[in-house]
Amino acid sequence: MSTLVIEHLKASELPQQWAQRLKAKPEQTVTVRIETEPEPAAETPAAFVTDDPAFGIWRDREDMADVEGYLRKLRAPRYTRE
Repeated sequence: MSTLVIEHLKASELPQQWAQRLKAKPEQTVTVRIETEPEPAAETPAAFVTDDPAFGIWRDREDMADVEGYLRKLRAPRYTRE
């Protein structure tokens, strides 16, 4: 965050809307402080975590290394004309 501070600035040198909002007399001095707002942090998705013991029970199966091939073989009998 960066900050700009202008001290001892005459109210007559302020933008007209600012001076009206402050209700300052033209000969009064003011201090102007302008700060940049921090950018909102990008939301990072939370890591998927589960304590369910059934989750991932087949991950070590060597015959299912090629999932698409395994499913094709599993579903093949449904599409035969026998």
